[in-house]
Amino acid sequence: MSEIAIIGAGAWGTALSIVLGHKETHRIRLWAHEKEVCDTIAQQRVNEKFLPGLRIPACVTPCNDLAEALAEAAIVVSVMPSQHCRRMFEQMRSHLLAETIIVSATKGLEEISLLRMTEVIVQMTKSGDRLPRIGALSGPSFALEAARGDPTAIAIASQEAELARTVQQEFSHASFRIYTNDDPVGVELGGALKNTVAIAAGVCSGLGLGHNSVAALITRGLAEMTRLVVACGGKAETMAGLAGLGDLVLTCTGGLSRNRSVGVELGRGRKLPEILAGMHGMVAEGIFTTGAAVGLARTHGVEMPITEQMHAILHEGKAPREAIYELMTRSGKSETLRT
Repeated sequence: MSEIAIIGAGAWGTALSIVLGHKETHRIRLWAHEKEVCDTIAQQRVNEKFLPGLRIPACVTPCNDLAEALAEAAIVVSVMPSQHCRRMFEQMRSHLLAETIIVSATKGLEEISLLRMTEVIVQMTKSGDRLPRIGALSGPSFALEAARGDPTAIAIASQEAELARTVQQEFSHASFRIYTNDDPVGVELGGALKNTVAIAAGVCSGLGLGHNSVAALITRGLAEMTRLVVACGGKAETMAGLAGLGDLVLTCTGGLSRNRSVGVELGRGRKLPEILAGMHGMVAEGIFTTGAAVGLARTHGVEMPITEQMHAILHEGKAPREAIYELMTRSGKSETLRT
C-alpha cells in the first residue's frame, strides 16, 4: 500500500486525488486549508468549492492537519499556490521523512526570489548536505478533464532517474499517462511561463481579435519561453514537449484556463482588482508569474516582449490595445530562437 499525501485541495490537487485514487494500492490523504472543504469531502465525497460534481474515491481521506496528512507519507504532492509554498514547507519539513519523494505540481514562480517551486522546496527542506528527493510534475492538464477520466499526458521531471520512474509507475493510469523527463528546469519554467502567454491570448480574445493573432502569439510566446529556459540551464527540446508546447496550446486556447479568462476580461476593459474579486478564491498563477518572469529575464539578459507587455497591462495599467500595437510595431526580426 502506497501512502500519498496531497497538500492543497484546490481543483488540481483534488483532481490528482481522484486520479490516484483509482488504484487500489493507494491510500491518500488530501490536505485542505479550508475546513469546510474537508467537511464536504468527508460527508459528500465531493469538493463543492473547487471541483464540484466529481466523486472523490473512498481511499482519499480529507484532513485539515498537516501532521496527520504527512504521517508516514512515501510521496508528498505539493499543489498549493506558488506564493504559499515557502511558508507551507516551513511548517511541513519537520513531518517529512528523509526518504519521502516530493512531487511539485504547482505551475508558478516565487514572486520575490524568482525561484522555481522545487528550488524553494529544497531551500526549506534540505538538512546539511542532504537534499530532498524531488521532482516536478507538469503538462497539459485541466483539472476537470483529468478528474473525469479524459485521456491526459503529463511529465515528471527529475535529475534522479529512479524517482521519475517511481512516480511514473505510481501515477500512471489507463486515462493518465506519465512521461519521464530529466530537465526539471525546463519542465518547471514551461509550466510557469505559459500562464503569462495564456493571459496574452485571452487579451486577444477580449479585444475581438481572431485566430491569426492567437497563433502568432503562441508561436512567438514559445520562442521567448525557450530563450529563458535555455538561459536558466534548461533544454530547448523540453519546450517542444508536454510541459512546453503542449501546456502552452492548452492554456492559450482552452475555455477552462483561468489565466486565459483573466486576459479575456482585461481585453474587455475590466480592471485586475475587479477580475480577482470575482474569482472566489481561485488562483490564476500567471498574475504572479509575470512579474517574476520579467525579473528572471532581466537577470539573464533575455528579451521577452510578450511577457513585458503583459506585465505592463497587469501591474502598470497599460491599455491592452496599446500593448498589442507595440508588439506588432517592434523593429523587424529574423525568425529564430534568438530574436
